[in-house]
Amino acid sequence: MCSVGGGDFSLEVAKLEVGKYKCNGCGNMFEGMGEKVVCPSCQSENVVKL
Repeated sequence: MCSVGGGDFSLEVAKLEVGKYKCNGCGNMFEGMGEKVVCPSCQSENVVKL
């Protein structure tokens, strides 16, 4: 059964902002969001936010 309203719901907007990143593995530049950003080209987690 579904219900609407009630309950506590917290959303941290800062974690959902889109940022520009560069992969240190393959050099790909891309946009991403979240706490754990992964390069879409090589799947490396070795990325830096620009």
